[in-house]
Amino acid sequence: MPSIFSKIIAKEIPAHFVYEDDRVVAFLDISQATKGHTLVVTKEEYTDILGMPEELSAHLFKVVTILSKAITKAFNPQGVNILSNNGETAGQTVFHFHMHIIPRYEKSDVTFLLKNNMGSLSTDDYRERAKLIKAALS
Repeated sequence: MPSIFSKIIAKEIPAHFVYEDDRVVAFLDISQATKGHTLVVTKEEYTDILGMPEELSAHLFKVVTILSKAITKAFNPQGVNILSNNGETAGQTVFHFHMHIIPRYEKSDVTFLLKNNMGSLSTDDYRERAKLIKAALS
């Protein structure tokens, strides 16, 4: 079954598009968490970043960069969050890969709550985590 984003891309559901090329589209998020909140979406359906070809993710992030600059020029925010939720546990609700560009005007515009474990980890904990990631690269 096509995702809501596939239906938007096919113009079956209206959206306010700000960018389109042969691989990705960008349109205003209907929630508008802040003024200019934009989604950048792959035209082909990939559930999350883990299934995407690296060349496509590189292209998508290039578009995210271009649009972040345009949004900053248009609205003059004080900062910009670039966000992608991958997996239900990470907060993903539409299982068609997309990235959020969220302009920030005030610190209180959007709240992200990340647990800070810095004081509870030893050097060995960091070393082991780095070792596991490096091993997974080969």
